[in-house]
Amino acid sequence: MSRAKTVYTCQDCGGTSPRWLGQCPHCKAWNTLEEGVAEPVSGTAKNRFQALAKSQPVTTLSEIEATDIDRTPTGIDELDRVLGGGIVEGGVVLIGGDPGIGKSTLLLQAVDALANRVKVLYVTGEESPAQVALRSRRLGLSGTSVRVLAEISLEKILATIEAEQPAFCVIDSIQTLYSEQLSSAPGSVAQVRECAAQLTRTAKAGGCAIVLVGHVTKEGALAGPRVLEHIVDTVLYFEGDTHSSFRLVRAIKNRFGAVNEIGVFAMTEKGLKGVSNPSAIFLSTHAEPVPGACVLVTLEGTRPLLVEIQALVDAGGPSPRRLSVGLDRDRLAMLLAVLHRHAGVACMDQDVFVNAVGGVRISEPAADLAVLLAIQSSLRGKALPRGFIAFGEVGLAGEVRPAPRGQERLKEAAKLGFSVAVVPKANAPKKPIEGLTIHAVERIEQAIDALRDLVANH
Repeated sequence: MSRAKTVYTCQDCGGTSPRWLGQCPHCKAWNTLEEGVAEPVSGTAKNRFQALAKSQPVTTLSEIEATDIDRTPTGIDELDRVLGGGIVEGGVVLIGGDPGIGKSTLLLQAVDALANRVKVLYVTGEESPAQVALRSRRLGLSGTSVRVLAEISLEKILATIEAEQPAFCVIDSIQTLYSEQLSSAPGSVAQVRECAAQLTRTAKAGGCAIVLVGHVTKEGALAGPRVLEHIVDTVLYFEGDTHSSFRLVRAIKNRFGAVNEIGVFAMTEKGLKGVSNPSAIFLSTHAEPVPGACVLVTLEGTRPLLVEIQALVDAGGPSPRRLSVGLDRDRLAMLLAVLHRHAGVACMDQDVFVNAVGGVRISEPAADLAVLLAIQSSLRGKALPRGFIAFGEVGLAGEVRPAPRGQERLKEAAKLGFSVAVVPKANAPKKPIEGLTIHAVERIEQAIDALRDLVANH
């Protein structure tokens, strides 16, 4: 018996190589090639080329009928916000997150809520039906209309979907499925890619909305080939610390809605509950204002969020440290240089620590001004006035640049009772906002001067 031919497949991009290499020749990733059995090629090249040679009808773009996409709300407001309003017929959603963070819990709640309106199917490859039923009862779900299938064979799952004709189907998880057409083990690049492609074709052909649960690597990225993220319509990530009761669901790709939209949940004994006012999570409850704390109005998708930025400046040694949690560390070093050069505030011999309260990660540059004002407050030991907020991007030349959708940020702050704001001049509203005093600045030194005046008056 001849030895089976082996091939080395990249776990990141799915590219193949006849021999092992330290670096993938396709995506240039290191140590990602894994050995597997080469899949037999079905059909002859001649037949494949003949099939490709047949011409297909072509349509002019302007003549194609396009209507608004119909959405079915899941019944969970925060999940609907991330999805863009609800599930779309024939849409495929990929959701990933750390083990135990709440993926299966949230989807079981969504399936139970949808079961009252449409036909649903929950396919579990990691748990038995009894385990799913135990979780359902623990969450207080009725489950009277939820159909459950415990199966990992792709062909049997597709046959069940065809027989049941559900409008919404959950696959938990894509890494446990295998296709009988391939000889590789479940979870391999070939199996994950083939199973996802077959399920996507089924969703598009039959109109069933499918949610795929995906595992994540230790770096936090979705496991398997990147092609998995390209073929689906929506990619959602669960974020948050498993030791905390709060979870963030973030959309990083959405063909039917806005990207970078977030949903905020609180983990309770009865499952995940949506948080209607997430700003309360990210604000500390100080009895009196403390030095080094500045509230930032950040933007997550279409939602303004108020997040407290805390800074601690302490005497350091010959090699002072610059550490940040929830913010970019390199950007912190750059901002300290701008603060020294243009505002005359030196921290070269001080340790600087910056933290975003609540475990939230802030990537937008509009946090620059709040970070600098928090550092200035901690360095001088002077607390900012009660009800103070700030936002704005700071450039290397010391200018304060406007942040997108500044009016919405200011209105959200005023609605939550904040009374003083330092913002870029371009974001200053033309009409006064009731209850909010706005100080518009163009440069970082003007912001520092405005801060000193506010502290002196309070």
